[in-house]
Amino acid sequence: MAQKRSFLGRLLRAILWLVLLFVVAGVLAVLSLRWVNPPYSAFMAAAQVSAWMSRDSGYVFRHSWVDLDRISPNLPLAVVASEDQKFPEHSGFDVEAIEKAYALNQHNHKVRGASTISQQVAKNLFLWPGRSYFRKGLEACFTVLIERLWPKRRILEIYLNVAEFGVGTYGAEAAAERFFHKPAARLTRADAAVLAAVLPNPEHFSAAAPSRYVQQRREWILGQMQALGGPEMLQEIDAYPTKRR
Repeated sequence: MAQKRSFLGRLLRAILWLVLLFVVAGVLAVLSLRWVNPPYSAFMAAAQVSAWMSRDSGYVFRHSWVDLDRISPNLPLAVVASEDQKFPEHSGFDVEAIEKAYALNQHNHKVRGASTISQQVAKNLFLWPGRSYFRKGLEACFTVLIERLWPKRRILEIYLNVAEFGVGTYGAEAAAERFFHKPAARLTRADAAVLAAVLPNPEHFSAAAPSRYVQQRREWILGQMQALGGPEMLQEIDAYPTKRR
């Protein structure tokens, strides 16, 4: 009996050490990315492995990092207008949107999400595709770390460099070159609105040949961009972390 208790004690200590090691590693990884540009993301790796396993010869990986000051201000404005209008204000989670999504999902077979830009960065950068309570828990933990350790401007910069805008096309620069044959710095308001419109499902929607739905969503996003105050809204995003921290 004593040997059994001793074994259980060692096992428990080992588990606690593993959990502590995971937490420390997670904190260090997130903290380092405040200054180090990530060359890759977990979602990029998963997509490339999936293409390799399915022997998809048509799959082409496109990604090129570009700093936020080399991205047209139209694009960050468009993704905030489309994906997360409370981005300058919240601390990682839009509670009101989560409550609305939960209420709708109780009566709808098609699940509606309520992820903020910060949550999407956590998921795309560190985790894997899929739906499970365990993954959502990890996403929440990484979201808290990201919000506490990065300024809002950095969150937006990384999001615009890891988001998938088309099959195999990640980040603003690759998307601008592929779909509009120009650098991200020269994206117009209409270009940016189209890219933001396909973000919910870049494997189904196309920025190169926008469907009627994407065109309608583009027009809605353009209206929201104007309502948010235009590119000047980004000055509020830049200033917000200083006020908050």
